[in-house]
Amino acid sequence: MSAFSLTFSPFIAPWLIWTLAAIALLLVCVSLVYQLRGALLRGLAFAFMVLALFNPGLIEEEREPLNNIVLVLIDQSPSQVIAERAALVEKVHAQLMNKLKSLSGLDIELLALKAEDGGFEDGTLAFGLVRDALSRLPANRIAGVVLVTDGQIHDAPSKLSDLGLNVPVHTLLTGNKQEFDRRIEIVKAPRYGIVGGARSVVVKVIEQGQRLDDGLPIPLSIRQKGEKDQVRYVRVGEEISLPFKFPHAGVNLMEVEVEKAADEITGANNKTVVRAEGVRENLRVLLVSGEPHAGERTWRNLLKSDAAVDLVHFTILRPPEKQDGTPIHQLSLIAFPTRELFSEKLDDFDLIIFDRYQRRGVLPLHYLDNVAEYVKNGGAVLIAAGDKFAGHLSLANTPLEKILPALPTGQVIEKPYRAKITKPGQRHPVTHNLPRANGLTREAQWGRWFRVMEARVNKGDVLMSGADQHPLLVLNRLGKGRVALLLSDHAWLWARSFEGGGPYKLLLRRLSHWLMKEPDLEEESLQAEGQGRTLTITRRSMKETVPPLTIRQPDGAVVTMPLQQTAPGTWRAALKDQKLGIHRIKSGDLNALAFIGFTSALEMKNIVTSDKVMGPLAKTGKMGLFWTGDGKDGAALLVPKISMLTRTANFAGPDWMALRDRQAYVVKDVRLIPLFTGLLALAALLLLLGLLWWREGH
Repeated sequence: MSAFSLTFSPFIAPWLIWTLAAIALLLVCVSLVYQLRGALLRGLAFAFMVLALFNPGLIEEEREPLNNIVLVLIDQSPSQVIAERAALVEKVHAQLMNKLKSLSGLDIELLALKAEDGGFEDGTLAFGLVRDALSRLPANRIAGVVLVTDGQIHDAPSKLSDLGLNVPVHTLLTGNKQEFDRRIEIVKAPRYGIVGGARSVVVKVIEQGQRLDDGLPIPLSIRQKGEKDQVRYVRVGEEISLPFKFPHAGVNLMEVEVEKAADEITGANNKTVVRAEGVRENLRVLLVSGEPHAGERTWRNLLKSDAAVDLVHFTILRPPEKQDGTPIHQLSLIAFPTRELFSEKLDDFDLIIFDRYQRRGVLPLHYLDNVAEYVKNGGAVLIAAGDKFAGHLSLANTPLEKILPALPTGQVIEKPYRAKITKPGQRHPVTHNLPRANGLTREAQWGRWFRVMEARVNKGDVLMSGADQHPLLVLNRLGKGRVALLLSDHAWLWARSFEGGGPYKLLLRRLSHWLMKEPDLEEESLQAEGQGRTLTITRRSMKETVPPLTIRQPDGAVVTMPLQQTAPGTWRAALKDQKLGIHRIKSGDLNALAFIGFTSALEMKNIVTSDKVMGPLAKTGKMGLFWTGDGKDGAALLVPKISMLTRTANFAGPDWMALRDRQAYVVKDVRLIPLFTGLLALAALLLLLGLLWWREGH
């Protein structure tokens, strides 16, 4: 396509040409006043000379038309994938695309807000996506914007000119004016609670849309794992307080559901789940060091650095057999409160650590017998053994023998070695995936230790081995309690970064928290988590195989599926596009709950289709807003006729909408044709002068 335009390239400064033109015009006017011969020809000659000085030229451009671009945003946010609305969105989308594709010279830029992508914490941010598209597309080709949405948009501009465009923005509302919805709203909920306690959750029922509240009480169901289902009756708008119990540490869930009305649009927001973290009160640890040594500070620093641990630490500096004649009142040592700690307040501790402790009469045997009973009743003991563990002063020669997972042979192996994770250790959460462990076939890239107490394991799991494959770390469950035995006192070498050190902080912290029954460190566990509409399930086990999953979905349907092993002792499964609500998962004897839904209060607060946001914008911008859900079937959907207009006062009518034809193009070639240069201009000028002389001669 060719196009022509006029251009000027003056030979001298334009102001000088205009000055000459003014003088010439004055002379012509005087000639006309005095009726001199050739006045008009003289004016024509002057005009021709002025035009020649401006040096006009004709530009011929070879132009290639560019297609217009329409932005189509399909809102598939959480409020758009409920009930029958998802199908309506698809039908509107299909009809709209067919009509747009029938227009010639139009490119379609499709934008989508998808529920499964997440990111709806602040609601539906449709115009943020539109702005991003406008920033990367040529502004001179944008013909308009079409939004397919329920009208629940939370970042709409106060006026469409804020977008920096002078093109129409049309809205196709995916719903009808008769929609009604009932929902449950959380007024107040705790974020955490103390394990074993309870806190209050305040909820209320809200109705929106065309249905009128009849004032009758509505049944409200409350469900929590480990508790009987409850039913309470509430009225619309009434706030009700519910007890939320915290039976265990970690995430606790409570489901609250209001009865679905027969004529409401969806029951997706009739359920809500309250999530809160169960936290333990500060864990109390008693650390008893049998004698000062290099590794004592390692244990102390580690436990003191944990904000969740209250540490009581005693180091036995002056055993009973040490008699040096110093009067008691001159000693600066604190007497070891054996009776208070090991009789009266023993059950107050979550963990007792014996660090290189040896039987030297400080603790009478009946107190150690109390410790053994403490373990069987749910307590935890960690023994970090020193060389005395192999001799006659060993704790193995006390009532603690009955809880020890391994007994010493009497030998102390003094030789350098690198600790190694055993096959059970690869599966156990305490030693699983430790940094630089390097698996079963290669030595770990850790610094060496130089001592291990030889012991014979009679129960429990050996997680780490030392020199000559002798057990190094043994864990065992006993009754309701737990016991750990570390058969070396050289962990402090890692803390000093000897030969590169090792993961002593991670290992010892995991070890102590496993003993204190941290849920995330259980050997047999089943965890499930909902992220958007994806259900992620993690199963841990010390066994080679695990039972398949049985998933009871919110609508009562049951799905059975196997788990895929992703690492030693770890199996996972991820299920996409799951139904909204509580999912109950079972694997063998283990159970878990997970909530699939959208926690954005803005997104699920109003799901009734509304024109309150886009209606005023459409009126001020003379643009279209259409209720597509008023049709009876797919063929009757109100997707209006679409046309392209260059200029118009209105871009929409009752059953039509228009996009602006921007007539954009790109120049492929340019030619300049001078108009007053060369022989042609000289001949024209000589002709005019000749006519002027001829006229004056007559």
